[in-house]
Amino acid sequence: MAAAAGPGPEAASPQWPPRHHDPAEVAAGLDDCEDAPVRPLCKPRGICSRAYFLVLMVFVHLYLGNVLALLLFVHYSNGDESSDPGPQRRSQGPGPAPTLAPLTRLEGIKVGHERKIQLVADRDHFIRTLSLKPLLFEIPGFLSDEECRLVIHLAQMKGLQRSQILPTEEYEEAMGTMQISPLDLFQLLDQNHDGRLQLREVLAQNRLGNGRWMTPENIQEMYSAIKADPDGDGVLSLQEFSNMDLRDFHKYMRSHRAESSQLVRNSHHTWLYQGEGAHHVMRAIRQRVLRLTRLSPEIVELSEPLQVVRYGEGGHYHAHVDSGPVYPETICSHTKLVANESVPFETSCRYMTVLFYLNNVTGGGETVFPVADNRTYDEMSLIQDDVDLRDTRRHCDKGNLRVKPRQGTAVFWYNYLPDGQGWVGDVDDYSLHGGCLVTRGTKWIANNWINVDPSRARQALFQQEMARLAREGGADSQPEWALDRAYRDTRVEL
Repeated sequence: MAAAAGPGPEAASPQWPPRHHDPAEVAAGLDDCEDAPVRPLCKPRGICSRAYFLVLMVFVHLYLGNVLALLLFVHYSNGDESSDPGPQRRSQGPGPAPTLAPLTRLEGIKVGHERKIQLVADRDHFIRTLSLKPLLFEIPGFLSDEECRLVIHLAQMKGLQRSQILPTEEYEEAMGTMQISPLDLFQLLDQNHDGRLQLREVLAQNRLGNGRWMTPENIQEMYSAIKADPDGDGVLSLQEFSNMDLRDFHKYMRSHRAESSQLVRNSHHTWLYQGEGAHHVMRAIRQRVLRLTRLSPEIVELSEPLQVVRYGEGGHYHAHVDSGPVYPETICSHTKLVANESVPFETSCRYMTVLFYLNNVTGGGETVFPVADNRTYDEMSLIQDDVDLRDTRRHCDKGNLRVKPRQGTAVFWYNYLPDGQGWVGDVDDYSLHGGCLVTRGTKWIANNWINVDPSRARQALFQQEMARLAREGGADSQPEWALDRAYRDTRVEL
């Protein structure tokens, strides 16, 4: 999973404008039935309810007065919710938080399909479908060369920090909170349930650790150092696993400092504020994303700031998914303030990823989707015959789809499958992607992530609470991750 957002930008409190038909959307065909937003599956209740049907049947046999009496009886017996609730019902407390509208989702049609869209007033853009699994699109020229240079310049002014996955101390503290027996842990790792832990089964689960990317050779070296595999066959039995002390594993990891090339992610990044009061180009990019995604302003404006990433020569990011599933032990990072729950883990809940290429890369640096449009997905099949398709330093060329960085081009995809009711379903495993090794030069990209909680009710509560804070307390009451005080006063003109 990608790193969680750091401190965000400070701004004036957001004011949500009413939804209107933007001329650009009309010109782009976003208001017609083609590519229309997802509609709710349920239909409004019609007048042909059982009560009305009975009344109509009685009407054939009874006088009009009797029918009127029956209508009144049906009305008061069934509680017609569409009528005036009356003084007694009006006096009750406020209702629940409003139900959020269905999330929009662009149709892929088929690989290679192109459609025209107008995102800015003076030109047309073209969206091209790159894959259906995941639902992935490309838009050349989304940003101008000047905009790309400005974003890089702002990131350099802000200052970039080394990208981290999960520090060792936090990982060990989190592991300490988990009450799990060696047998249960063994069974979780033993995916084929043969009673033996093979190297690829361990590799499939070891990506969090301290940010180190483990290879089969690394695992065998560790086994030897902590004496976990007496026969040296690279396979652990239940007895051998039970005899292993996990503290020896952590001690070994701490004592072996990983080089940058051995990390899950070798890059530097920073965050740039895009909210009210930001540089006009940063605001323009966010508004362009808003038109592209056709999501509500509340969702887009309350999402993470723009992340800008620099990969130097030798930089990479091994294959990963941008969003994590929400289990009872996890909570979404962006809605945790209103969750009122205490859980050991939090994860990034990112409905969409919009990635911008800010420069042309001399060598390497492609974005790889290892299993794009595979007929089936099996996590264990990612590691076969010592080839790990997630390893973007050694096996990027074996991935199904690679996107070459071109300055100004944007690619975007959905990290979740739909749930059939216009909201977020399961994480799309096919969205697995990574940054290939940069062999020459430097690679600059930026990410706009659109945050949506898989819990529709919790997302609604979050938006409602943020709107209340904006009305009552202004910018200082916004969550820390949504503020970027260091960037607020930066003004750089093109």
